[in-house]
Amino acid sequence: MWLSEHVILHCFHCTQQFVHFLRNIQQDLDDDTLQKVAMEMNLSETAYIRPLNATDDHRTGNRFGLRWFTTTEEVKLCGHATLASAAVLFYEIGNTSDKITFETLSGELVVRRDGDHLLMDFPIGLTQHRIAADYDGVIKALGVLPGVQDVTWCPSLSYLLVRLNDGWTRADFEQWQPDIGQLERSVTGVIVLIVTTRGGRQQGFADQAGRDYDFVSRCFAPWSGIAEDPVTGSAQTVLGYYWGQQLAKEEFYTRQCSQRGGEIEIRVEGDRVHLRGKATLVLKGVLHI
Repeated sequence: MWLSEHVILHCFHCTQQFVHFLRNIQQDLDDDTLQKVAMEMNLSETAYIRPLNATDDHRTGNRFGLRWFTTTEEVKLCGHATLASAAVLFYEIGNTSDKITFETLSGELVVRRDGDHLLMDFPIGLTQHRIAADYDGVIKALGVLPGVQDVTWCPSLSYLLVRLNDGWTRADFEQWQPDIGQLERSVTGVIVLIVTTRGGRQQGFADQAGRDYDFVSRCFAPWSGIAEDPVTGSAQTVLGYYWGQQLAKEEFYTRQCSQRGGEIEIRVEGDRVHLRGKATLVLKGVLHI
């Protein structure tokens, strides 16, 4: 009988994640079982942490394997589930390390303690310019827009980014709803669609304390069984690169404007992107498989 501890964490005040700590390295769960568990959990992503060696101590070790599954497939990168996984190790299991390195499909990802926050170190999401007319079906599925200013593609993640013309208010952007069914049918080979724009404080692009957002975004992934992701850490690696090129900046304060929404702090350093956030434990238990 396998036992895996699992918790749900509320990260960046917006996205719930299931995290399963697999204690037994000798008898790994097969991919079909991992996928079925993720489907049953029915959240944006389910994360699986496992020790890399039989002698590793989960309270003192600083290297673990990490995989992420949506309800339909495994994905190469998930920021929130990485944050949640580190929070499980640090806060729930009591790991004493200052930093943890996860071995993943996107290479080594490091999460460090940063006061009462956690700081994640991810590879940057380099983008390539694309011709908007080549994605006419996608743009039509987005519905009534203020216009499309730019389209770029991140080949490492298979993420498509569409930048809208300025002109919308924050309320316009948050209330706008694309046709998800049409969007799913409009293109293949895309994992996540990022839609981004920016505006001034007078259009509402600032937080409750009056701090301006450098840009805002929303993320859609119907091809992975997710109509809209509340907040997408991996997308910020793409947005950090794109807006860094556009604004000649390295540090950003941004909001993902889904219904639940959330703020993210981004810092670009060379070929890496640092994301800073918090996680809160709301549920824990034991899953018997």
